[in-house]
Amino acid sequence: MSKVVFWGRASCAALCVALSLASCATSSGAKQEPAPAQAGAASGKEPIWVEAPDALYPKFDYITGVGVGNDRNHAEQQALGALVAYFGQSVQADLRSIESYYEAVSKGAVEVSGSTQVQNSIQTSASIDTLIGAELKEHWDNGRTFYALAALEKSTAIRLYSDLLDSNQGMIERLTALSPEEKNSLDGFSRYQLAATIADASAVYANILSLIDGRPRTLKKGDDYRLEAVNITKSIPIAVSMNAAPAGDEVRFDRIKSAFTSALNKQGFRSGGNNSRYVLEVNFSLSPDNRPGNDNQFIRYVVNASLTDTDDASELFTYSINNREGHLSADAAKDRAVSAAEKKITDEYSALLSTYLSSLLPE
Repeated sequence: MSKVVFWGRASCAALCVALSLASCATSSGAKQEPAPAQAGAASGKEPIWVEAPDALYPKFDYITGVGVGNDRNHAEQQALGALVAYFGQSVQADLRSIESYYEAVSKGAVEVSGSTQVQNSIQTSASIDTLIGAELKEHWDNGRTFYALAALEKSTAIRLYSDLLDSNQGMIERLTALSPEEKNSLDGFSRYQLAATIADASAVYANILSLIDGRPRTLKKGDDYRLEAVNITKSIPIAVSMNAAPAGDEVRFDRIKSAFTSALNKQGFRSGGNNSRYVLEVNFSLSPDNRPGNDNQFIRYVVNASLTDTDDASELFTYSINNREGHLSADAAKDRAVSAAEKKITDEYSALLSTYLSSLLPE
């Protein structure tokens, strides 16, 4: 699938600002941050921030977390974790729940043209399970134990998360600005799925922002977009096309076709006719597969199914299974083979199709 590229200058700038880690440099006339404390040597005096971070980073301006570990990396991870813990366990869980948002941006499903720094910042925040804009400000060790201080400047966080919410909303509006024909398609479905993912992230960021500035925010929930995505599938007919059955096997072939039709219906799709845009093309075969020295009759079944978009003849999703079943007679072996194929389709095709649909990226 193609990437969704948002070229708008305003949204590009907003997301760049929102997702880039806060710069240590300040412009002339801007409020100066506390100068980082001098890192102590192994025999140096313990810096004041180890026990009293507020002495260096006042609570009015900063949220801080101090971490302790047996090496520098461990101390940094603990510091960042302590910073997130300031917002409570629910925010910690929420940050872990929006991995699909980070993944969508890192994969280029949502791309700000020319800004690889944006994607790198998202990946960094996701991998360390921390907050956008958080910085590791201080380090010290006594030769045995390592300490680190992470800080989030409140004014910077308010600006970053506000810009991020605005940018995310702009993305959602672009994704869902569709004509009825565009909406009622698998591309429309994928757009609403991605909109839901972005809305989930916005809800987390809005919560963090409210805890910082005390202003509650009401946003459309991700589940609202998911419900609309489900409604879209109900408006999409998918026809099931089978290869011709050999004489005497018509009923057996119909059973395979019915199994696929039921799997599609389970995902919410309507059964389509000859003029359907989407067609599931199924090729099914039954053939002898006997082995020397075995008196039983064996039949091998082979199923190859391809979901296609007739608008551009593209192959969207494929599925293949094959195995053999035996019995005393060839007809009984055929029936057993059909039952086995039918069960396998019923058990797994719907779930596999659901996974595929969930991974769709907009064109």
